[in-house]
Amino acid sequence: MKMKYGFWLPIFGGWLRNVEEEHMPPTFDYAKKVVQAAEKWGYDTTLIAELYLNDIKGPERDSLEAWSTAAGLAAVTENIEIMTAIRPGFHNPAVAAKMAANIDQISNGRFTLNVVSAWWAEEARQYGGAFTEHDERYDRTEEFLQVMKGLWTEDTFSFKGKFYDLEGTRLEPKPVQRPNPILYAGGESPRGKETIVDHCDAYVMHGGTLEEIELKIDDMKKRRAKAGKAGFQSFGMAAYIVCRDTEEEVQAELARITDVKELSAYAGYDDFISKSQLEQQVELMDYSVSNRGLRPNLIGTPEQIAERIIEFEKAGLNLLLLQFSPQLEEMERFSQQVMPLVEAKRNGK
Repeated sequence: MKMKYGFWLPIFGGWLRNVEEEHMPPTFDYAKKVVQAAEKWGYDTTLIAELYLNDIKGPERDSLEAWSTAAGLAAVTENIEIMTAIRPGFHNPAVAAKMAANIDQISNGRFTLNVVSAWWAEEARQYGGAFTEHDERYDRTEEFLQVMKGLWTEDTFSFKGKFYDLEGTRLEPKPVQRPNPILYAGGESPRGKETIVDHCDAYVMHGGTLEEIELKIDDMKKRRAKAGKAGFQSFGMAAYIVCRDTEEEVQAELARITDVKELSAYAGYDDFISKSQLEQQVELMDYSVSNRGLRPNLIGTPEQIAERIIEFEKAGLNLLLLQFSPQLEEMERFSQQVMPLVEAKRNGK
């Protein structure tokens, strides 16, 4: 399946934990400028992370709230998919379903959700989020998704579970997308994969090597088939792009962004590695760029990056969720120098 190009919206002021100023301010005006430019440059999707504290630059720094940002962007864009993270421990599922349906209406069917079961205990403490043991977080997520789907598809919906209790609840208008806005989710634990296989539509992954991603895709396809369900709509992966004209420029940029400094930007590191159940060991250098973005090695000249994208496409990946710094300049470079090369290679040119 042909690769789609997405990007993480820079709501934290950047993606580099070791670089103080990336010239991409965490403001709605900048986010709007980025997304509207991305539509012109051929990007398909933007992913808006949901964290109430700034995980990239440090908890004391500014960051945008995901859902109000998504609603604002839905009103000023025309084509791009707006994928917004949601963490059940911070939301009432009936209210969240209503909000999602409304934003889907505003966008005319372009609003999708990235379901995240949360990992940052300190953020949950500060903002009153429900944060329990790992597997119980997925128990909550399953009920949460059952409630949302029920409200999106039924005239009236009732539910009684461990976490939620609804009786005769109505939701109108329904989302534009039927039966529901696409539900993306990522997870590496057995319990997380079980929830995703049973309740979600697409699987997204942190950055990984080609071999790691091939194994994950194959595993999730088998799990889905075993559950007797249709295949996932898509497989996505996070990646950080370093695109330069020469190898020397590439290595210089790589050295600059991975020069690990002990800053408050690493405040969430211990929670990330201890509260999640990860398949790959995450080193501090990996964490210097968000979402294990360096592991896919989409680093090099435009030609080298295009070749690697084709390899991931052949492995079954069909959505890249990219990070850039500085955002606008590097997104434009990628759209002009890499996207056309991928298309040419796909067509055997």
